[in-house]
Amino acid sequence: MANRSFTTFLLSGQLFGIDILMVREINKQLEITPVPHANAYIRGLLNLRGQIVTILDLNKRLGLEKATVAQDSHNIILKTEQELQALGIEPDQGDFAATSDKVGLLVDDIRDVVIVPEQSIEPPPANMGKIDGQFLTGVIKQNNSLVAVLSVDKLLK
Repeated sequence: MANRSFTTFLLSGQLFGIDILMVREINKQLEITPVPHANAYIRGLLNLRGQIVTILDLNKRLGLEKATVAQDSHNIILKTEQELQALGIEPDQGDFAATSDKVGLLVDDIRDVVIVPEQSIEPPPANMGKIDGQFLTGVIKQNNSLVAVLSVDKLLK
């Protein structure tokens, strides 16, 4: 029985998680340069130690209101296809998806790492609040709250 670890974070007051193996780093660098004529959910570009990272407004991508950048806002920088393959993970395997480009997710606040047995992850509901179920791969019951596990594959398409 394998355990899985998830980085959890808040979006519009709701708790979400992505597999920790997808996370390259988490940072508070919020100097994001807007990209004219880009999709509404693309917040802009971030210069991360000389590398350009496309930042997605995860609130907007999930159909919520555009994120307001505040003191608790963070970027979750995802691993690229090459970084996942170096770990022996094929990017199209299960919850894992990546691009060759560097991508980050703008979130409202970072929470804890949650470690759960694989079988405790329940199938996602058709929708969760205002979130379309297509973006979810499962739900974790954690204490008195639910953690919606996001499908990175669907987010990046």
